[in-house]
Amino acid sequence: MANIKSIKTTPYQDQKPGTSGLRKRVPVFQQPNYVENFVQSIFDSLEGFEGQTLVIGGDGRYYNDVAIQKAIKIAAGNGFGKVMVGRDGLLSTPAASHIIRHYKAFGGLVLSASHNPGGPDGDFGIKYNIGNGGPAPEKITDAAFARTKVIDSYKMVEAPDVALGHIGTQRVGDMVVEVIDPVADYAALMETLFDFTAIRALFASGFRMRFDAMHAITGPYAHRILEEMLGAPEGTVINGTPSQDFGGGHPDPNLVYAKDLYDLLMSPDGPDFGAASDGDGDRNLIIGKNRFVTPSDSLAILAANAALAPGYATGIAGIARSMPTSAAADKVAEKRGLEMHETPTGWKFFGNLLDAGRVTICGEESAGTGSNHVREKDGLWAVLLWLNILAARKQSVDEIVRDHWQTYGRNYYTRHDYEEVDAAVANTLMDDLRAKLPGLVGQSFDDDLTVAYADDFTYHDPVDGSTSSKQGIRIGFTDGSRIVFRLSGTGTVGATLRLYLERYEAADGRHDLDTQTALEPLVGLADRLAGIRERTGRQSPSVIT
Repeated sequence: MANIKSIKTTPYQDQKPGTSGLRKRVPVFQQPNYVENFVQSIFDSLEGFEGQTLVIGGDGRYYNDVAIQKAIKIAAGNGFGKVMVGRDGLLSTPAASHIIRHYKAFGGLVLSASHNPGGPDGDFGIKYNIGNGGPAPEKITDAAFARTKVIDSYKMVEAPDVALGHIGTQRVGDMVVEVIDPVADYAALMETLFDFTAIRALFASGFRMRFDAMHAITGPYAHRILEEMLGAPEGTVINGTPSQDFGGGHPDPNLVYAKDLYDLLMSPDGPDFGAASDGDGDRNLIIGKNRFVTPSDSLAILAANAALAPGYATGIAGIARSMPTSAAADKVAEKRGLEMHETPTGWKFFGNLLDAGRVTICGEESAGTGSNHVREKDGLWAVLLWLNILAARKQSVDEIVRDHWQTYGRNYYTRHDYEEVDAAVANTLMDDLRAKLPGLVGQSFDDDLTVAYADDFTYHDPVDGSTSSKQGIRIGFTDGSRIVFRLSGTGTVGATLRLYLERYEAADGRHDLDTQTALEPLVGLADRLAGIRERTGRQSPSVIT
């Protein structure tokens, strides 16, 4: 029999999960029993897992290996029958979602802080995913948080650490631990969705690509799929070995942290296609030769062209986007007669729609796109669908983007992030703006901007009837322009104030303006309405995407 111990502990009051689990700096997680308390509190909030399978894996960031060993022993102590864990503790977030679904596991623990920096002073995170492969709904995360505030003990099997480097089965107490190849099942799934023969022919024709794995989790996946299975030349994948501190970099595939890739694609001798993914593999960056594709446009273009890939040949049921994401996808849905859903930020809100068959493709402006193949956003999936489209249409990225705008119009769109703002200042700014909303409707600004609606976005889930309120402030104008203000839940220090700006230009309009220039009037109006610079003391955003 297993040597199960009940170990006394004292609660922490700061273990409230955000939209993507619990994220804190590494030293916070290193506090005595901090990981143990949170994992036990998750298990205490679940029912019916006795003898069931739990999937565990992470992005390889600092403390990943330590936390996984703790989680395995706690799972054994709580009666799970089996844990499936990626070799060396590695699993991309979309691969973890697929493995949960493919093997009909009860759920999974994903250890990551996504695109946040790693290392001894970097960020760490733990998220629980349910049996559909998607992030736990709020009823579970709320229950887990309530439990963390009163927990007084956790259960753990006393056993040696699992040899995570060896594929095969081991035992921890009465529980089986299976260490699996982190890439194999995911790669097999991708083969069912995309025309690998056509993509191989594309590479054989001299098509050149650069994929930057950013020293993060997608390196092994990209090496296996792009270079080994699809025949891309060796060297197509760079920074492909996962590192505990992401090579000292910031594993966020945007134009700030992937500037070298952008510069390469804008150079005369650059490749035809550039892509990157983030810390845990769920985000993507798409750049063509002389053409950066915004995440919002990428979602719309992928949805419009999905039927070119075998896995979506019969068409798509619908599209969902997060509220701050541009309405470019809405234009596709409208023209094609598809269901269109606007949800709060957080992939968990797409889960019900996907499970109900209401939508097939989903996306967020923060570089996340995915489909009904898993219940997470999936960076490499988006890259492979782009490759499939390029192979089928035999056009450049730039040609495909321009053709899309001429068909559906262009949504000029940008996001301005003000990072690590004092939380009290950020919350007061939002509260004061909220109080102004009722008086804004009907007002005109700068002669041509008349407010059509001004609200704090509330989402009514059409599948389970739940309501999520205070999801971001929207100010919409009669010409289709929008300003959105939102506080992000993915950082670990202070608050990140996100400002989203959008202006629609019809199919026969001007599509060649500089984005920031096109949106300058809205930037100025947003500052006048909210007093961002005055309140935060910032003259400019930390990041513009």
